[in-house]
Amino acid sequence: MRNFKIVLQYEGTRYKGWQKQGKADADPLSGAASENTIQGKLERLLTRIAGKPVEVQGSGRTDAGVHAYGQAANFHMDTEETPQSLMDQINSYLPEDIGVIAIEEVPERFHSRLHAKGKTYRYRVLNTAVPHIFDRRYVFQTAEKLDVEAMRKAAALLTGTHDFKAFTSSKKGKKSTVRTIESIQIDRVSEEIIFLFTGDGFLYHMVRILMGTLLEVGAGNRKPEEVTAILESGSRECAGPLLPACGLALMEVRY
Repeated sequence: MRNFKIVLQYEGTRYKGWQKQGKADADPLSGAASENTIQGKLERLLTRIAGKPVEVQGSGRTDAGVHAYGQAANFHMDTEETPQSLMDQINSYLPEDIGVIAIEEVPERFHSRLHAKGKTYRYRVLNTAVPHIFDRRYVFQTAEKLDVEAMRKAAALLTGTHDFKAFTSSKKGKKSTVRTIESIQIDRVSEEIIFLFTGDGFLYHMVRILMGTLLEVGAGNRKPEEVTAILESGSRECAGPLLPACGLALMEVRY
């Protein structure tokens, strides 16, 4: 049994996120209607190619509507195909909003989630009242004037190793909510503000809640130094709103 690592891109607009959820998705040979997830589509396709169930392990979950430029995953398959021919075969059947851009054979024990060292996410904010029709699926738009320097000051206080319990929607209390953010880069390019988050891992909804908090700072509704108190509170109610998924994209997974 060979182990293949793939890097894929997808436009998440019409999908219910990465992770399969329904019973049909859990049983790719059933032929039943299934939930519209990236993992589910890949598993059904690979199962047809292999003739028996294939399970795909992703580097992590992306929520409904979130995009990916560099999602990583791996799967085991008994095949004599070369990686390139297998990739060509997969792409010939995938819908036009999902594509495998790289594939390689990796050691048997490689696991795309357990072996990941870090990730980079991007969030795009269009800071104008003028409609941008062709960008609307990929950006969050706000006409409120945003202070980039104030947001950079707040971002600097969020960088490092902290307990980010206040910045997650997850109600589960058993797993650690401590994460390390290596950098938060904020750049304005004309009417667009681009946020790049790089860290060892991110909690459920973490980037989108960080974004909601940073935009409150940018709009002058919070002072930059208030983010320290939010971290210390450990309370979701103290942080900013959850921003829409459309502006978020997983850019890279590092190993």
